[in-house]
Order: sequence, then C-alpha cells, then structure tokens
Amino acid sequence: MIGHLEAALIFAATLPALLVAHHVADHWLQTSHQAANKGRPDWLGRLSCAKHVLSYTAATAGTVALLWAVLGLPISPVGFVVGQVVSAVTHYWADRRFTLATLAEWCGNGEFYRVGAPRTGRDDNPHLGTGAYALDQSWHWLWLAVAALLTAVL
Repeated sequence: MIGHLEAALIFAATLPALLVAHHVADHWLQTSHQAANKGRPDWLGRLSCAKHVLSYTAATAGTVALLWAVLGLPISPVGFVVGQVVSAVTHYWADRRFTLATLAEWCGNGEFYRVGAPRTGRDDNPHLGTGAYALDQSWHWLWLAVAALLTAVL
C-alpha cells in the first residue's frame, strides 16, 4: 500500500493529464460520424458511442501509462485499470445523451440543458455553446477526478 504523500503525487500528476487527454480525445479523436450519431436510440448510436469511447480510452490510458513509465509513478495495475474503467463507463453513459438529459431534468437543470439547442421547427444552427455541452463536459471532468483518485489510491 502506498502512503498518502505518494497517492497525492499520483493524483496531482494524473488529473491534469486526464483532463488534457479528455479534451484531445473528445474534440480531435472523435470522428464527425461518432459525434453526430452516438446519441441515436438504436444500434448505430450504441456502436458510434462505443467506438468513440474506445478511442477516448486509448488516449486516456496511453496518457496515464506514459506518466507511469516516464515519471516512475507508483501506480498499481489495479488502480490503473479501475481508473480507466470508471472513466470509460461514465463517458459512454453521458455520451448516449438521453441519459444526461434525463439526469439534468431530474436535477432541475433541464432548461439549462436545452440552452442553445436548435428549436423544433426552426433552422437554427447547432453550436458548441449549449447547456448540453457544458453539462456534458462538467460530468466528464467530475468522473475524471474520481478516476484520478482511484488510480492514485488503489
């Protein structure tokens, strides 16, 4: 078992690395096809989301593995795997879209979730400045912090 100081060091190195990997994977590695289809309520949606999460997890796992090797961090294999599984599962869950939309409604943030979304019957242009995007990203950051903590303490 590692000590508190070592765990804090692993967490302090892992969290910003995961946040960078997340940003790159969500915006550069994800294909336009995956982004457009991952929320569909059918097999194409599930497959598109799974492919996105696969490349996403390759990026986050590769980043943490690089830190582990280059910096000699005392990360355990169990901590590494559990951190990556938590990140992948929670990412897939949120990126199916209906799940996060339902959670937003349940928490009283449904109106914020819909801010900036194209209006029904209108030719509005979708853009990145939506409530859905902000809630999606904050959800991912929350679980990346949990993943970094699990990586550090397990």
